[in-house]
Amino acid sequence: MTELKAAQRRTWASGDYAKIAGAMPLMGELLCEDIDLRGGERVLDVATGSGNTALSAARRHCVVTGIDYVPALVERARVRAAAEQLTVTFQVGDAEELPFADGAFDVVLSTIGVMFAPDQRQAADELVRVCRPGGRLGLTNWTAGGFAGQVFELYARYVPPPKDLPSPMVWGEEAGLAELLGDHVREVRASTLDQVFRYPSVASYVEGFRAYFGPTITTFGGLPPEGQERLAAELTELVSSFNTATDGTLVLPAEYLRYRAVRR
Repeated sequence: MTELKAAQRRTWASGDYAKIAGAMPLMGELLCEDIDLRGGERVLDVATGSGNTALSAARRHCVVTGIDYVPALVERARVRAAAEQLTVTFQVGDAEELPFADGAFDVVLSTIGVMFAPDQRQAADELVRVCRPGGRLGLTNWTAGGFAGQVFELYARYVPPPKDLPSPMVWGEEAGLAELLGDHVREVRASTLDQVFRYPSVASYVEGFRAYFGPTITTFGGLPPEGQERLAAELTELVSSFNTATDGTLVLPAEYLRYRAVRR
């Protein structure tokens, strides 16, 4: 598990994830609205990446902490907070070993983050542990049937993950979250939405993800030239199949599950 997490850290540190996450601020904004944040609440954003959801919470005058295990992303989040003159405490840390006391937060959030923790049970237990009884959990996770889920399935066909590693898309299923969070929560509410990516063309999207998105970089890097050509063709075909634009640009809806619950 230690070696696996180290490999994951290298994957997410490669490229420049902030350039990808820059297209997705609305997910964090909508999550913060759905969770009904109140000014002054103590909020933790787990696997914050470059800080999208943490910054959304800070705009609502919450006392916000963001944590991620990739130092470069944490530093980018700090730069963004400073640019917006928002107060957020960003720190390096592991979603499976959150360095906070039991019940330290009123609200615990994660946007396309904790779902990639390899030990899903441990990560779920940590979310619950640091949320006070009566506090709220809010998550957004890609679904298996949506675009992002299909992309990760494609990558897994070319570079299979460890055999015993559960799919991160478990977090994008209501049944999966019920299994992970179980009796620890009540008043569960879940719905599916689309994160819509807008690019000048299909080709520009593929080129951008090959340049900046860690999992894409790692997958292509693990293949010989002929494998890279096949994967590029399949990825282009997949992106095209989800494209709703008819004018040569890309309008790509990527389904995700938004989840809200109250901690027992």
